[in-house]
Amino acid sequence: MPMFPLGSVLFPAMPLTLRIFEERYLKLLGDLMGVDAPEFGVVGISRGLEVGGGDGRMSIGTIASVTEIGTTGEFLGLESFGTQRFRVVEWLPDDPYPVAEIEVIPDLVWDDSLMPARVHLEAQVRKLLSFASEFGELQYGPGFELSDDPMSACWQLAGVLPVGELDRFDLLSSTSAEELIAQTHAIVATADDTLRAMLAIDSENRDSPESL
Repeated sequence: MPMFPLGSVLFPAMPLTLRIFEERYLKLLGDLMGVDAPEFGVVGISRGLEVGGGDGRMSIGTIASVTEIGTTGEFLGLESFGTQRFRVVEWLPDDPYPVAEIEVIPDLVWDDSLMPARVHLEAQVRKLLSFASEFGELQYGPGFELSDDPMSACWQLAGVLPVGELDRFDLLSSTSAEELIAQTHAIVATADDTLRAMLAIDSENRDSPESL
């Protein structure tokens, strides 16, 4: 499968917009345009940069299904969304973009008994995003829309979190819907504690005699 290593993790049910300028990925874009149902794999980069190659890549990623290919300003680009997760079996020689043999990971199975936990998690995520927005601009605000499909909604609740890529990779690696909800809740709690600690330190600095 054609691959696009990125500095950020893509989750199922989450959108992905790409502006493409590197020559090897322009070739990938051209190849995708000749396919009826274009898709490519997205893996996070664990070491190095997106541009130029030589990066270290994570072992689990998400298939991106392309919905639109076009021009955005001076760049060619595409719109896509995450579908199924996969595990990289083997990296193949670049052609000229990265290519890998992959194994699709079965979709997580939803259980209606998890709905109360999902509803509670949604409230906590929206609360965190509202709090975090006081510290700076976010990609997703507290008013984001969720899918009506409960499993997709769980992935989206993980995908909107303003947390580090290692945390996001841990969430992507979840082996059950229950684990995904529990891990997301734990990360939300940690992020909330961190923001409150930052707020307390900032308040102490403002109130100290040296700041007067």
